[in-house]
Amino acid sequence: MHQNAIYKPVQAKHFGQQIHSSIFQRTAKATYLIMVQISLTALVAFVGTLAHFAVAAPSGSPAEHDKRAANCNFPNPPASSNVRLNSPRVIGKYFNGGGRRYGRGVRCNDKTEHGQQQAVFVLEAGATLENAVIGADANEGVHCNGPCTLRNVWFEDVCEDGVTFFQKSGISFVYGGGSKNAVDKVFQHNGGGKVFIDSFCAIGFGTFYRSCGNCPTQVKREVEIQNVIARNGRLLAGMNSNYGDLAIIRSNTNQLTNVNWVCNSYIGNNRGAASQPSSTNQRNGV
Repeated sequence: MHQNAIYKPVQAKHFGQQIHSSIFQRTAKATYLIMVQISLTALVAFVGTLAHFAVAAPSGSPAEHDKRAANCNFPNPPASSNVRLNSPRVIGKYFNGGGRRYGRGVRCNDKTEHGQQQAVFVLEAGATLENAVIGADANEGVHCNGPCTLRNVWFEDVCEDGVTFFQKSGISFVYGGGSKNAVDKVFQHNGGGKVFIDSFCAIGFGTFYRSCGNCPTQVKREVEIQNVIARNGRLLAGMNSNYGDLAIIRSNTNQLTNVNWVCNSYIGNNRGAASQPSSTNQRNGV
C-alpha cells in the first residue's frame, strides 16, 4: 500500500515557456497532489482518504439520503415504457423519470456540435432530475441552465456530451447513475461554479469531465470527483490552467481501470480555437 504523500511538480520546458511537467517528487505525509503553473493559480488536488479516518465533509458533500455506492448495473427498462420527446423536456423544479427510457427519436451525429434544442432534458436553476434513462436516440443528453442535481440518471450511449453545465455560479451535483460509450465527453462544463460528481459509473469515454477549452466566456471552474468507477477511458479530468481551474479528485475512493490520464491541463481561449495541452499528469497506476 502506498503511503500518502505530497507530490510537487518539477519544472519543464514546453512551447518556449516554463511550465510544470508531470514528473512529481515525493515529499511526505499529506493527502494532496498539487499542480501549480508558474504565475497561474490552477491546481489539482488528489485527496486520498482511509475508510476509518474521520475528515471534515467537503462543501459539496451529498446529503445523507444521497450517499450511495457506485455501481455499473445499468437499468434496462422495457421498450414499451419508452418516452420519445419531440422537444426538450424543461424541468423547472423536480422530475422523477420513474426509471423509464427517454430519447428524441434521432440517430446520433457525434461529428457536429448540437445546441440545447437537441437535448432530452433541460434543467433550470435549482432543478432536480432523478431515476431516468437517457436512450441512444439523442444527440444531447441533459443541459443545466443553472445549478442542478442529477440522481440515478443513466446514459445508455452518449452521443456528443452526456451532461452540459451552463450555470454562471453555484454547485451542480451528480449522485449515482452512469454512462456508456461517450466517444467525446461525459460531463462538459461551459459555465462557472463547481460540479460535484459522486458514485457515478463511466464505461468507455474520451473525457470524463472537461472544463470548456474555447467558450466565448471563460472563468475559473471547479470539479470534485469521488467514489467513481471509470473504465476504458482516455482522460478523467481536463482543466484550463490559465483560468485557475481546480480539480479535486479523491483518488483513494475511485476505481479506475484502463484510464490513460487522471488530469491534464490546457491553455484555454475564448476564440473558439482548439485549446492547447500544457501538461499531462501521471498515467493511471504509475
